[in-house]
Amino acid sequence: MATTKRKGGTTRSERTNPRVWLYSVLLTLQYGAQPLISKRFTRREVIVTTSVLTCELAKVVCALILMVRDGSLKKVFSQWTLVGSLTASGLPAAIYALQNSLLQISYKNLDSLTFSILNQTKIFFTAFFTYIMLRQKQSIQQIGALLLLIMAAVLLSIGEGSSKGSSSSDPEQILFYGIIPVLVASVLSGLASALCQWASQVKKHSSYLMTVEMSIVGSLCLLASTTKSPDGEAIRQHGYFYGWTPLTMIPVVANALGGILVGLVTSYAGGVRKGFVIVSALLVTALLQFMFEGKPPSVYCLVALPLVMSSISIYQKYPYRVKKKES
Repeated sequence: MATTKRKGGTTRSERTNPRVWLYSVLLTLQYGAQPLISKRFTRREVIVTTSVLTCELAKVVCALILMVRDGSLKKVFSQWTLVGSLTASGLPAAIYALQNSLLQISYKNLDSLTFSILNQTKIFFTAFFTYIMLRQKQSIQQIGALLLLIMAAVLLSIGEGSSKGSSSSDPEQILFYGIIPVLVASVLSGLASALCQWASQVKKHSSYLMTVEMSIVGSLCLLASTTKSPDGEAIRQHGYFYGWTPLTMIPVVANALGGILVGLVTSYAGGVRKGFVIVSALLVTALLQFMFEGKPPSVYCLVALPLVMSSISIYQKYPYRVKKKES
């Protein structure tokens, strides 16, 4: 029996789609395991920019292979246009690049608590922009679930960086180089996530193609930055693969597969649900650290666990429903 899709939302079949859950679980595991994989297989001497660039190349290769496998490659590129590419992928990629720069500025001028709280507002901005662009409404219960998720994310972030204090005591510097940049970054994160969801769900832009396009744009921006960055100088002095071993490709490929999964989760489930995946992954990281490194979960993690589980349950159980008009 066909399902009826409501405007600005998802059908019951979409919410319970096994594919959505599979992609979400795989992305949660990848996000959660990535820090440990990188720590174990990446030597300290490896130049960060080379790792990122290689990861972007791996994303392109993986996405192209998947498009060949599902038979969409020829059709996708026959319909490709520069304007469509810049709108669907170029703009979000540029926004994400600016967001990352603002976060780096803010992190140096705020204490961990303030930074964590303000940075997690991106979940609300994602919900806001998905409503503006896609008319995707949230029920009162779902808004409450988002609040629980933000609380959990703040607790987990504090647990990871509770020893960091602000490097500045100047109120004006904290405001203009700390608070404002992180708030703008949160707004940009929500906007970029909503744009990606709009491109995939409304414009039917292939998530694999978006991965290819955003990786290319991101790589070009990164290559441009190497002309004056310390990493660029290190590459020119020591070579691109300085510090690399064959095992270095393990975290690079894992990260690339995670990038593919991000596109699929955004396409099938939306940017808000991606926020649930990212916060859940922090709990997976804590669990893996305990299993493989003997590091017990912090009190923050133990408090955050029921919050995350409750928020996911509530968000799934109480979707926004359109009130039926009486005839």
